[in-house]
Amino acid sequence: MDVKEVANKWAEYCQSGQFEKAYAELYGENCVSLEMEGAQGFPYKTEGIEAIRVKSQRWDEMVEEFHGMEIEGPIVAGNHFTATMKMDITMKGMPRKKDEEVAVFQVENGKIVNEKFFYPIA
Repeated sequence: MDVKEVANKWAEYCQSGQFEKAYAELYGENCVSLEMEGAQGFPYKTEGIEAIRVKSQRWDEMVEEFHGMEIEGPIVAGNHFTATMKMDITMKGMPRKKDEEVAVFQVENGKIVNEKFFYPIA
């Protein structure tokens, strides 16, 4: 797959809540995931698809109810793509809210090899 195909598949899977399918099909084994410095409960850097899956499961455990997600984009430039993710979510013990973040991905040989998320730190 070229970068645009990977980007469009990623958006499709995320919008429909198929995150595990995205990991299985679109991510490289040695992918690196970067969160915002100071994000509670998550390290800044996670390396390898299995560790990224564990991080995703930890996030799932913090969620009381996932109401949906909107993806704006993706926008492709060279071997990168970006998108805005808007999540309607209720975290355990918290009121329902809408979170927004910008995600930037690097693609090599048809696989995501790097992802970085930008969002406000509360």
